[in-house]
Amino acid sequence: MDKVRAKKFLGQHFLRDENIAKKIAETLQPYSPKNVLEIGPGMGVLSKYLIEQYPNVHVVELDRDSVSYLDKHFPKLSGKIHSGDFLKMSLEELFDGEEFAVIGNFPYNISSQILFKAVDNRERIPLFAGMFQREVAQRVTAQPGSKTYGILSVLSQAWYETEYLFTVSEGVFDPPPKVKSGVLRMVRKPEISLSCDEVLFKKLVKAAFNQRRKTLRNALKVLTLAGPFYEQQILGKRAEQLSVEEFIELTQIAQDHVI
Repeated sequence: MDKVRAKKFLGQHFLRDENIAKKIAETLQPYSPKNVLEIGPGMGVLSKYLIEQYPNVHVVELDRDSVSYLDKHFPKLSGKIHSGDFLKMSLEELFDGEEFAVIGNFPYNISSQILFKAVDNRERIPLFAGMFQREVAQRVTAQPGSKTYGILSVLSQAWYETEYLFTVSEGVFDPPPKVKSGVLRMVRKPEISLSCDEVLFKKLVKAAFNQRRKTLRNALKVLTLAGPFYEQQILGKRAEQLSVEEFIELTQIAQDHVI
């Protein structure tokens, strides 16, 4: 097999610009990760640069045609190609329980889910980088007060330092997508645990942004907390006005008012 045909139902858009592939691979270099997991390698345009730069690279690929291609053309990946869906994979046995960086040219249709899974497994994943639809990458790195600041922003930035690195045009893909792409990098913060109930934190953040045009006092009524909670002055603001730290503080208050 000399080439894999992109499959629309898998959201495949194969990067064909070598310079950009190399540049994406280099986003991990400042942190010198020993173990690297690439998600959705396709025909390996990024994989070959990762193999050159990092000691132990594994890949996970759902498309069987791509798995066959990688197996044939990348002997250095022998025994390191995981055929399956990253979203359904157990990460416990990867890299013998050691930490690993995650990287990839992520399919747009599941990129947010990939990011959320990485955040949920932050104990194992200190470093995360890759290419998203530009608007998604901008949401991840958005700051309070921005229209793009939302659930992705807060849940990513609660545990990681996020950085938008560069934009990639449509024309460097086969087939070209209808939107531009953005490459970002996330570096885990020293404190892996938040100083609040993390389950409640996620519920509160999602409830706040699900009705972002309302004040927090109204948006958070779905949480059915005890009455005094809703008297907090900060609840007169809207979700996009709160920093990550303020969401954590608000969760600390909410903990004392769970019915």
